[in-house]
Amino acid sequence: MLFGERLTAIRKSRKVSQEDLAKMIGVHAPVIGRYERGEVKPSIEVATKIANAMSVSLDYLVGNSDLQLDQ
Repeated sequence: MLFGERLTAIRKSRKVSQEDLAKMIGVHAPVIGRYERGEVKPSIEVATKIANAMSVSLDYLVGNSDLQLDQ
């Protein structure tokens, strides 16, 4: 699963809108849509903010792990 697919899945499972996620991490809402469609890739700093906002590991978002959060 690609970053955008994982981002979409986790965002929808948490019932967070693209606009709400954008506000949480300090970007514009259309940017979240572009990440989810795979049109652009976020910087490592933005990807980390997304992972923290969604309470998942960065490894999960980028597909290196199937564990959402390693406690």
